[in-house]
Amino acid sequence: MPSRTRRRRSSQNTARNEAAQLADRLQQAGYTKRDIARIINRDPSLVSQFYTKNKGAAFVPALRQVLTAVETGGNTDLPELTAIAARHTTRRTTASGGRARVRTKAVLITPTGSGTGRVGSQAIASGSARLRPLIAEAARRGLRLAFTVRLAKTAYVHPSGSRTDSPGIRRDVTQRADHTEERSYGSAQTGGFEATDFARRVDAAGGDVTAAVHRWLSETGRIHPDAQILHLEVRSWRPR
Repeated sequence: MPSRTRRRRSSQNTARNEAAQLADRLQQAGYTKRDIARIINRDPSLVSQFYTKNKGAAFVPALRQVLTAVETGGNTDLPELTAIAARHTTRRTTASGGRARVRTKAVLITPTGSGTGRVGSQAIASGSARLRPLIAEAARRGLRLAFTVRLAKTAYVHPSGSRTDSPGIRRDVTQRADHTEERSYGSAQTGGFEATDFARRVDAAGGDVTAAVHRWLSETGRIHPDAQILHLEVRSWRPR
């Protein structure tokens, strides 16, 4: 006679919603929950909630199309799968038929162009999606950008305060007790970066802000290629 625990687990498996079943098939194809989160442009915690809280109905059409692209088309490129998912993701509706609001932290840029967005390790792992609207809006307004990253001290190529790094002033470097270091790149004093340029970089990375920033830091010789970003902050302002 099977135990109660075994019967309960069996019941849970058969009761999985379609989003969880599609996520299972993608995992069988070699994708992780984190990959699936990147594909649907959401936090990995939402994918876990397909299983624990019966969520994910809004993503079923997108996941079906992604699975078809993987199983029949042999498509394995994450940015391309993300683009496929975006075309088939629809917003939830309210009981009255209106579009449901998405519960997320608002990205606010003031009339003067000042805006700030921060993400931690969990959001960074899924591409820092919350920062993309800030960068896109800053680009639309013709603003300037600066950003701060935190990495392990050994992940940086140049020592802190180096003029080869940015901007050669130690007050823009914060060293922490856990052997990580925060460094700021760009400021109103140094001119910062064109938001339009970084928006193009983000688009080229399939909407992955983490990857776009990492690529810039790596291409410019500031961090080692295998470095991992632990914290990311983006700031905007209007050039004078």
